[in-house]
Amino acid sequence: MTTQQRLGTKRLVVGAHYGTLDFIVQRCTAIIMAIYTLIIFFGFLFSSEMNFEAWQHLFTFHLGVLPVGQLLATLAFFSVAWHAWIGVRDIWMDYVTSAGLRLFLQVLTVLWLVGSIVYFAKVLWSL
Repeated sequence: MTTQQRLGTKRLVVGAHYGTLDFIVQRCTAIIMAIYTLIIFFGFLFSSEMNFEAWQHLFTFHLGVLPVGQLLATLAFFSVAWHAWIGVRDIWMDYVTSAGLRLFLQVLTVLWLVGSIVYFAKVLWSL
């Protein structure tokens, strides 16, 4: 058996760890999102009343001069975007056979995710 073995008609297997980074990133971003969900849940649970000011405080609380609420929300949102990119990219790669259409869909996905991040940053950091 040669070191470069073809699988299927076009794919060339070039070594180990194919997709390992994506696997690790998917798991890490899922953990970050789960932890942030628990933080928001407990913040909501232990809030005396849930009105606009209390809800806003979940996202804007500070420790000293550090805007911890905004930093945690930003980290969670970037995790969602990265997690979504890997998942949707894999869907396009697995199920769309036309290279041109796949590229078009991937570009649309990137534009949508970048637009979502910009909108998120505008809303959260203007509070």
